[in-house]
Amino acid sequence: MRKTFLFLLLSIFLFLPRAGADEASCEILVVGGGSAGISAALFAGNAGADVILVEATHVLGGNTTSGGVAFPGLFHAWGKQVIAGPTWDLICECVKLNDGTLPDFSRGGSARHWELQVKINGPLFALMAEEALQKTGVKIRYYEAPSSLKKTASGWDVTTAAMGEIRTIHARRVIDCTGSASVASLAGAQRMREETTQPGTFNYRIRHEIPVQKLTPEQKAGIVKKYEAALKDGTLQPGDARWGILASLEDSSRNYVYGADGSTAEKRTETNLRGRQAALRMLRFIRTLPGGETAKLVEFSPEVGVRETFRVVGDYVITVDDYTSGKRWDDSLCFAFYPVDLHVNETGVQPKQLEEGTVPTIPLRAQIPAGLDDLLVAGRCISSDRLANSGLRVQGACIASGQTAAAAAIVSVRTSKPLRELDLTVVKKVLTDGGAIVP
Repeated sequence: MRKTFLFLLLSIFLFLPRAGADEASCEILVVGGGSAGISAALFAGNAGADVILVEATHVLGGNTTSGGVAFPGLFHAWGKQVIAGPTWDLICECVKLNDGTLPDFSRGGSARHWELQVKINGPLFALMAEEALQKTGVKIRYYEAPSSLKKTASGWDVTTAAMGEIRTIHARRVIDCTGSASVASLAGAQRMREETTQPGTFNYRIRHEIPVQKLTPEQKAGIVKKYEAALKDGTLQPGDARWGILASLEDSSRNYVYGADGSTAEKRTETNLRGRQAALRMLRFIRTLPGGETAKLVEFSPEVGVRETFRVVGDYVITVDDYTSGKRWDDSLCFAFYPVDLHVNETGVQPKQLEEGTVPTIPLRAQIPAGLDDLLVAGRCISSDRLANSGLRVQGACIASGQTAAAAAIVSVRTSKPLRELDLTVVKKVLTDGGAIVP
C-alpha cells in the first residue's frame, strides 16, 4: 500500500508543470533572424540590453543566407555613407575575413546600384553573426516561433512553440522582424498586402561544359529554338530561365518563381517546391544540350528569396511619393537608399531610379503598428505602400530600421514610456552612440 502511494506521488510530481521551467524573461524580444533581426538584436545587445532572438529556422541571415542574396546593400548614396552601425561593421569584417574587397562607393548614384552592393560569403556571415550576437549576451533560440501574445502591465507574455514544447517569454518590448508582421498580427495589428505578389528568386548553380561565349550564332539559335520548344511542350516553364536560356547558361543559376508567397506555412512550402522543381527541370534540359551531357547541380539556396508578403498598418504609411522625394519627418531616425524596384511577372524588373541627391528616410511612426504601444516592426514589413516598400525591403534599409527599432525599444524600457511618448533626442543619441547615422 505504501509503495503504491509513493508511486502515485512520484507520478503526480513528474507530470505537474514546473514553475519557470519553460519560461524566460528579457527586456527586448526580437523575432526573426534576418537582416533586420540581426541588426536589432546586435544593436540592443551592444547597448547592454537583455535580448532574446527567436528564429523559426536553423540559421541567421534570412534572404542574405537562406535566400542566397549574399550581396547586401545599399549603405551609400551619392558617394556618401548613409547607413552604418554594428551590422555594417560585421559585414566589413566578413568581407575582410573572406579576402574580399568593398565596392568603390565614390561612384555615387543609383543608376547602377548593383555596383554598390557588398558581396559577402553568406555562410561565413551567418557564423560571424552568431558569434557577434553571443559576445553581446544575446540569447539565440532557433526552431522556435511565437504562437500567441498577451499584453501585460510591463510588456508582453509571448507564447512560443519549439519542436513540441510550449514556452513563455516575458518581454518588456517586442520587435517583429519576421518580414510579414506575423507577430504584430498576433498582437492584434492590422496588415496589408496586394492580391498578387512579386516573383521570388531561387538561387542555384549548375556546372556544365557549354562554352556559351564561344558558340556561333547558329549554335546559339539552335539552343534558343530548343528552349522555345521545351516551353511549348511543358518541359520547361516560364520563369525557369529568368533572363533567357543563353543568359541562364552563362550564369548557371536563378529562376523566377511567379506569385512567390511566404506569408503562411502552406504558401511558403508551395513557393519553395516550385522553385526547386524549376532547378530540376533546368538541369534535365541542360543535359540534353551539346556540352551539357554531364551537367551537375552543385549547390542551391535553402529557400526561394521572397520579395513581399504582408506589411503592417502603422501610425503612418510611407508612400512612394514620400520615398522618391526623400521626405523627412521629425521622427526620421534612419536613411534608406535603393531604386523603386518592383518586379513584375511578365516583364521582370524595371527600376525607377532616384533623382540625384535624393535619400529617403524612415519615420519611427511607420515602425509602430497602429493601436499598439510596446511593439515595433523592422525590415520588409514596415508600414509602406507597395512601391515604396519595393525600395525599403532591401538589406541596407532593413538593417537601418532594425537598429532604429532597437534604440526606440531601449529608451522605452529604460524610461518606462510608451513608444509614442519617447524623447526623440534621446533615441537619436542612443543611435549615434551605437554608430548609426541619423538624418
